Amino acid sequence: MNDEKKPQNNSQAAMLPIGIAIGLSIGTAFGLMMDNLAMGMCLGIAIGAGIGGALCGASQGKAGTDSEDEA
Repeated sequence: MNDEKKPQNNSQAAMLPIGIAIGLSIGTAFGLMMDNLAMGMCLGIAIGAGIGGALCGASQGKAGTDSEDEA
């Protein structure tokens, strides 16, 4: 029962805001093309947060898979 959390390095912690920024940019562009800026921005933030979370989770999964197998 080792519940110690490993410290995140800066590249893992920066994935979520980068994903949100990219999603917001793409969502704004689509929102302007469809004449519905608010919906484009909302969808862009949601998609960007999902992508950023997936990238952050993928980078964490590569680092520490050995400790879970010892249980």
